[in-house]
Amino acid sequence: QVQLVESGGGLVQPGGSLRLSCAPSRSISLFDVMGWYRQAPGKQRELVATITSDSERNFADSVKGRFTISRDNAKNTVSLQMNSLKPEDTAIYYCNAIRTTWPRRSDYWGQGTQVTVSS
Repeated sequence: QVQLVESGGGLVQPGGSLRLSCAPSRSISLFDVMGWYRQAPGKQRELVATITSDSERNFADSVKGRFTISRDNAKNTVSLQMNSLKPEDTAIYYCNAIRTTWPRRSDYWGQGTQVTVSS
């Protein structure tokens, strides 16, 4: 069983920055894709950003130019740097990891960390 431990959430004013980190209980090299999703109250969970083992990145249109995602194999973490935060970024942010061992795909989720953007 894989555990994903998230950290870095909190309360920030609009225009501010936060950095989220996700540390898996197994080597990050096992996962083909890692990323972040978020769920705001009353809304469905949505993709924020992903990064593959080849460092290909994908971002939701709503965060392009403001958020960056990085993968540090030495520290065994994936980080989401969030800049120019807006109130609409308020949500619970979840770390996700995908491991594909053909034909099986395994998805893992963290417990979530709250991000609140408010003045």
